[in-house]
Amino acid sequence: MYDYHTHTNFSEDCFVPMEHMIDRAVSLGLTAYAITDHYDPDYCNHDYTFSLDFPSYHEALLSAQHKYKSSIRVVKGIELGIQLGEPMQKCRDAALGFPYDFIIGSIHCAEGQDVYMHDYYEGRSPEDVYRGFYAYMLECFKQFKDYDVIGHFNIIDRYAPVVPDDSAYMDIVKEIMQLIINDGKGIEINTSSDRHASGRRTPTKELLQMYVDLGGETVTTGSDAHDLEIVGRGLSEAHDMIIAAGLKYVAVFKDRKVSYIKIA
Repeated sequence: MYDYHTHTNFSEDCFVPMEHMIDRAVSLGLTAYAITDHYDPDYCNHDYTFSLDFPSYHEALLSAQHKYKSSIRVVKGIELGIQLGEPMQKCRDAALGFPYDFIIGSIHCAEGQDVYMHDYYEGRSPEDVYRGFYAYMLECFKQFKDYDVIGHFNIIDRYAPVVPDDSAYMDIVKEIMQLIINDGKGIEINTSSDRHASGRRTPTKELLQMYVDLGGETVTTGSDAHDLEIVGRGLSEAHDMIIAAGLKYVAVFKDRKVSYIKIA
């Protein structure tokens, strides 16, 4: 099993040391474990910074790779919070500033607001919110290419008070999917959906099927773990989703190059 989305206490919203998270992955018998701590420059919610101590983080990643080389493959990763404007250049600089194995590009802020917060949805119709969110995502990934997979593609489903009918926004989603496929990028199955009230999968089965039907084949699996109990959770179910969508492989990365491992 391959857990390709996890966090440690280098992320502002996680308090577990890196070694403890890796020890948990080893105890579960995982084959590879990607550390993908947050870097969201100029985060739109000023209660948080989501900055990253790069020198210490890089040193910790290299040390962990060496320490655990005989028991698990530690993947040097990062999760970049993509926004238009100056934050995007900071993400480019971060992506090129260290020899990462794997980079997640995620949308946490859209249209200048935090999609986790009620204010983003207030006073707008569900259809307007969703079209605005996906139009913003499309513009971000038209400009930003220094990533390997999009994280939690439909993260808005977790927090929106109302999810509109797919027909209200699926034209934009299809354009995003075609763009990332043409760019040679992938998506992840983020298994954290069972920890959120909506329960909608990220991606939904329909979104994953669209990606595959359009020609996409790069799908990673990640628990989005911020604590020990979540490490590795849901990876088997994610494999089932991949197979149901018509693929036979899970994507893994080393030195930003993708390989495909056949699902048993």
